[in-house]
Amino acid sequence: MTSLDRSRLARLHERERAAFTAARPRSRELAERARAHMPGGVPMSWMVKWPGDFPVFVESAAGAHFTCVDGIDHVDLCLGDTGAMMGHSPAATVDAVTRQLSRGITTMLPTEDAIAVSTGLAERFGLPYWQFTLTATDANRHAIRYARLLTGRSKVVVHNWCYHGSVDEAFATLGEGGTTVDRPSNIGAPVPTSETTRVVEFNDLEALERALAHGDVAAILVEPALTNIGIVLPDEGYNEGVRELATRYGALLINDETHTICAGPGGYTRAHDLHPDLLVIGKSIGGGIPCGTFGFTAEIADRIACSVELEDIDVGGIGGTLAGNGLSMAAMKATLEQVMTPAAFEHMVPLADAWADGVQAGIDAVGADWHVTRLGARAEYNFSHTPSHDGQEAHDSDDFELQQYLHLYALNRGILLTPFHNMALMCPDTTTADVDAHSAMFRECVEELFS
Repeated sequence: MTSLDRSRLARLHERERAAFTAARPRSRELAERARAHMPGGVPMSWMVKWPGDFPVFVESAAGAHFTCVDGIDHVDLCLGDTGAMMGHSPAATVDAVTRQLSRGITTMLPTEDAIAVSTGLAERFGLPYWQFTLTATDANRHAIRYARLLTGRSKVVVHNWCYHGSVDEAFATLGEGGTTVDRPSNIGAPVPTSETTRVVEFNDLEALERALAHGDVAAILVEPALTNIGIVLPDEGYNEGVRELATRYGALLINDETHTICAGPGGYTRAHDLHPDLLVIGKSIGGGIPCGTFGFTAEIADRIACSVELEDIDVGGIGGTLAGNGLSMAAMKATLEQVMTPAAFEHMVPLADAWADGVQAGIDAVGADWHVTRLGARAEYNFSHTPSHDGQEAHDSDDFELQQYLHLYALNRGILLTPFHNMALMCPDTTTADVDAHSAMFRECVEELFS
């Protein structure tokens, strides 16, 4: 395999940083102004991690492209890290939201759209009952609270190097001897995660059974395929094994489909006939309008109804005054019914395969020790020869310096990848030309890097 010359990488990276700055004077000016009242000059701290010496400011976005304030058109393969998975501002969603804006944004009362959305979600995912939030993080939090209520247990099991939004219990990793330790830079944790969480490796049913055998696990919170540490696919029978162990040991199984919805209209759960007790999703189903939801079985619904008193139903940590607002419900109804359709995935998934083929061809051309993994409408390359089997393998194969360079090289040529890992996502507006542009760019990049 071809080895990477670090000194060459550093020289090329400096060249790309200079080119980025020269091409984006307006973004640079706005970034300097932004620092006056926003730390790092960004609305949220993680935005400083984008490649380049300042963030790109967006002027407009539509479909699979956006234009920055310097007038540069970009192929967007990030798509809001799934938040805009159905494209920027899909027409049906925009029309529905525009109508709702003049009819009321939030009222703390239900709209008729909520009936259509909950019915549609039940048909997609096979769970009959749904509640609504503003983010998938909130939906995960609520699902965990209900699991603790119904089981009388305190612990949550998560996968090593998982990601479930800003859920406190999920910022944990495996320590020595299978212990639970706080994830690096777990900011302001209310308690050590060892008090709330047990961590197991993905694809390790024996470790999961050991974690459950303590008898104190309320819920197993999982992505049916890991996505945020690099795509890690399940072994054959793994998710079914998780289901069986959850049932055997009395823990509730929560499938977080926030990213794995890329597997199809009903996510990985429906595509592979999985049967969680609860299911969480957000981001994508509102077409860009903030929303989240969690569904659950009839048995769970009955148990909740018998466990929560009406007098206290508003102060138990479940809900929020903006949850289920009219604007979000209108956006979800339009997106689910008219945009996130089977036909959309029939267009998106082959493009993801074509993107993966193009990347693999570039890797093979230079003999790089890398691989590509596919998951429905998303694909990702990683810096190891074979696909990762668990979260730790995926984490250990990362290379932040190399990743930053590759992202910046792409950005300088008008292509945006998902930050913090090397993932591309297709939307209904992505074209073959968009994919071909990435394939050509990637091959030029690695040939220069490894020449």
